[in-house]
Amino acid sequence: MTDQHPASGGRRPKAADLETVLGGLRAAAESTRLRIVAVLAEGELTVSELCRVLGQTQPRVSRHLKLLCEGGLLERHSEGTSAFYSPSRTEPGRSIFEAVLALVDGQDPTLAGDRHRLDKIRAERAVAAGQYFERIADMWDGVRSLHVADAEVERALLAITDNHRIDGRPIASLLDVGTGTGRVLGLFADRIERGLGIDLSSGMLNLARSNLLADGHHHCSVRHGNVYAPDVEPGSFDLAILHHVLHFLDDPAAAIASAASALEPGGQLLVVDFAPHQLEALRRDHAHRRLGFPDDEIAAWCEAAGLEDTSVTHLVPPDDRRPGPRIEPQNGQQPEQRELLTVSLWSANRPLARQEQSRASANPANDRAPLK
Repeated sequence: MTDQHPASGGRRPKAADLETVLGGLRAAAESTRLRIVAVLAEGELTVSELCRVLGQTQPRVSRHLKLLCEGGLLERHSEGTSAFYSPSRTEPGRSIFEAVLALVDGQDPTLAGDRHRLDKIRAERAVAAGQYFERIADMWDGVRSLHVADAEVERALLAITDNHRIDGRPIASLLDVGTGTGRVLGLFADRIERGLGIDLSSGMLNLARSNLLADGHHHCSVRHGNVYAPDVEPGSFDLAILHHVLHFLDDPAAAIASAASALEPGGQLLVVDFAPHQLEALRRDHAHRRLGFPDDEIAAWCEAAGLEDTSVTHLVPPDDRRPGPRIEPQNGQQPEQRELLTVSLWSANRPLARQEQSRASANPANDRAPLK
């Protein structure tokens, strides 16, 4: 428990008043609470999981967690009947958490025992997540066979964000709305300082947690959340992504507005979904409510959400005139040949504040052509 991802990206955290700092230090100043800090640096856990790691009763562990939350070092979020705890994402709690963690020897025998028990919990999670994914894999593979390879979509996503951030700065914070398996968080993990994924499916969240922990992405977390009200601080992210989410929704415009409100000035929204198509099997058998989206509709929703400079990239299958592979229906109907699908990537930006616009226009490095 020694290699931790810095949340600040080398930037000096905002100073806090004396009592706030003392409160955070007092919260950490106890052996069990120091163990909790070291364990949660590895990833978010429930109370019951922490009880297993620490070998202590739930009332005792809950009391320590309450003190750490009150001291600002941890944050708690509910997911169904469970509550997950993770390091604070806000200052000064996050900086105090990291400062305390840096003083703890990760090879301490007590922490080594905690790590061993944590590894067992991770293994159990991985088995459960794998079983869940096996149950849905056929459905996913059937849909993925209809469009360009995921790797091509991911390359385009990275290229669009690289074009947006020509100064090469890391992305301070990424919000992945409808995170699913956590693949987008993993894709951007080495480019971001922190990432948060939200999803309504407990099975998907467990799978995402398992994937992120297995890959060592401790600066990324997931939580139960609604795409229409993700319960994040407005203006607290500089990149938000909706990856193949909108076609499942009753009100996709509201989801775009919600994601846009989470962006800071100058932040970027990326939407990945299908162009309009006629593949009714996706609506009938795979819960798609919308059969793709035209560019002008997405642009109008982005404009209504206060975003600007909407652009689009279309990823067309190698030969879109060729009939696509069949999706076997789940209700006994006869399979039919299906069209191949075009994947569209829309990008839009949160306008800079007026004073920031003045600084940007004075910097020649910010002069760039619009995305194509």
